[in-house]
Amino acid sequence: MEKIWTTLRRVWSARDLRKKLVFTAVMLVLYRLLAHIPVAGVDRAALKQLFSGSQLLGLLDIFSGGTLANFSLVALGLGPYINASIIMQLLTVIFPKLEELQKEGEYGREVVNQYTRFLTVPISILQGLGMYFLLNSQAVISGLGPAALLALIVTMMAGTMLTVWLGELISEYGVGNGISLLIFAGIVGRLPVVLGQTALTLETMNLGNLLIFGSVSLVVVAAVVFMNEASRNIVVHYAKRIRAGKIYGGQSTHLPLRVNQAGVIPIIFAVSLVLLPSMVGKFVERAPNQLIANTAKTVMAVMQPGGWTYNLIYFVLVVGFTYFYTAVVFNPEKIADDLKKYGGFIPGIRPGEATAKYLSGVLNRITFAGALFLGAIAILPAIAQVFFRIPTMTIGGTGLLIVVSVVLETTKSLQSQLLVRNYEGFLGS
Repeated sequence: MEKIWTTLRRVWSARDLRKKLVFTAVMLVLYRLLAHIPVAGVDRAALKQLFSGSQLLGLLDIFSGGTLANFSLVALGLGPYINASIIMQLLTVIFPKLEELQKEGEYGREVVNQYTRFLTVPISILQGLGMYFLLNSQAVISGLGPAALLALIVTMMAGTMLTVWLGELISEYGVGNGISLLIFAGIVGRLPVVLGQTALTLETMNLGNLLIFGSVSLVVVAAVVFMNEASRNIVVHYAKRIRAGKIYGGQSTHLPLRVNQAGVIPIIFAVSLVLLPSMVGKFVERAPNQLIANTAKTVMAVMQPGGWTYNLIYFVLVVGFTYFYTAVVFNPEKIADDLKKYGGFIPGIRPGEATAKYLSGVLNRITFAGALFLGAIAILPAIAQVFFRIPTMTIGGTGLLIVVSVVLETTKSLQSQLLVRNYEGFLGS
């Protein structure tokens, strides 16, 4: 914590970095203001009652940062963009041309990001329609004509694209990853409400359970920080080379393999899929066909958030997505080729294919630990509800992981910019 405050003081003393920090803060405040501007034609009292009585909708609201319960201009939040990112990640594995684009550096990644933005538009329209039909079936929205419905869907789609634009502005002109910071802002924005509800629940707990709850919370925070920073360092030696009478190489370094290579992405991917059956069930539970309606009710009962089946599937999806995303972002063959190209080798391991197999084996072992940890964090609220009987802890572990990851990521970004600035000042002098 002291290191973070020291970094912030140094950043504030630098004029260019201070501008970036202020710009980021202004964008986050603007996003939170948009989250409190409601869309016309919504029964606020009925909406509040609906969300208070549905654990599924409450979970979606927390992920949206409270924008869904307000049904604001940015009600869909970053959900469509995240779903578009999931689809693009899957397509990257399926289509070699997309994979080649992603490997082409900054240009290739920008093209893939552009495709993701294009895909976000139809997904946001579909999700907007789905949300309208859900709220219409619950009498929260009623009496909208074709023009009013079109205006509502266009408004929700525009709100999503505006949110994505704000995130990209933060990434370009501010500090850190803009999309991650907006998710962070949404969770932190909901924190006072969740803490207030939890405080009311804690009044019914005895002192022993309260002390155990506090101790477990501290252990979870420490575990999140530890696992987020943990890495396996692979020793790499570089052979000596003589060029033009000068000796190059000969030094030793290490290749860090992070235990949590995928960050919070697997949890975000998994929750988008695990909530899908319940969302679809909400739409078809009132279908005229009795068989379809009964099937929908059965699926909703089985996949109710907080149930054992829901948590088991959630856990398995998180573990699976952790391995999938790690395989996408880390390529052992490419690392092995780069080491061989520059004369690097791992002691006791032959360069080339053997190095790739060794890195893949090490990565699979440490990813297993990281995947189990992410899965445990994902279902932590359900475990806390069983042992401590705190129904308001809907997203405790996941939200904590996102908050800690974003804070550490942003701090590292600030430190790297400070390092570049000091280096440039040293060269200038």
